[in-house]
Amino acid sequence: MATDDSRSGVERLAEYLDGQGISYEVVEHPARSTAAADARAAGILPHDAAKTVVVRDGDEFRIAVIPASERLDLRKLRELLGAGDTLRLASEDEIAGHFSGFEVGALPPFAPALPAPEVLDRRLLDHDRIFCSGGDHRHGLLVNPQDIVRVSQPQLADVCQD
Repeated sequence: MATDDSRSGVERLAEYLDGQGISYEVVEHPARSTAAADARAAGILPHDAAKTVVVRDGDEFRIAVIPASERLDLRKLRELLGAGDTLRLASEDEIAGHFSGFEVGALPPFAPALPAPEVLDRRLLDHDRIFCSGGDHRHGLLVNPQDIVRVSQPQLADVCQD
């Protein structure tokens, strides 16, 4: 079966979510450059939004999903994953080169082209629905964070800065 490369990232993501039986709402908003700004543009508080953080551990990319209002604590993440000092935030160039189907800074928390999130910050489970990126800076998704857990089976932990 041929794939339709003309579909947008959000269309491909919607197809994936439909296939996983995940209920979601697509929210279109003015383009912004960060998860927190995307949330505000959609009329949602950053506290009620998630951002997907890509880290690199040697040659391997790893994913953490945290509230858009928070900052990732690399020390906590290293300890949780048993990673060494090589674990670091991935650069924009690395993200663009490895996750070309999505805009840099707009990776959804789960998608067929992404490695599964390894860690989901527990704070996100306090919400019935969270706003997260739809793959670009013009679309977001409202999803139940329990669906991220069900599909991706991440570790649940506190990995945000205190």
